[in-house]
Amino acid sequence: MLVPFAVAFALPAWADDRSRIAYGKRLVEANCARCHAVGPTGASTHPDAPPFRALHLRYPIEDLQEALAEGISTGHPDMPEFVATPDQIEAIIGYIESLGR
Repeated sequence: MLVPFAVAFALPAWADDRSRIAYGKRLVEANCARCHAVGPTGASTHPDAPPFRALHLRYPIEDLQEALAEGISTGHPDMPEFVATPDQIEAIIGYIESLGR
């Protein structure tokens, strides 16, 4: 069963890179923080859930974009299958990339 990303936020109109990254941060905080460390520090609460700041070290960014577009069905064993819109994918990837800066 696919679980859509929470859409509790207005659809974005990127004013700038910071607004796109902020939207991505809100999305991962709402949908992923239960298991993953989504900030620049801290440990994930689920032992099989990598911190978001390390995702680019485990997976090429292009693979993450594709997985979000097709619906993430793998990851840690307890991870629900998610599907994201193109705007959400752009924002999430922007946020992940910002963690590595």
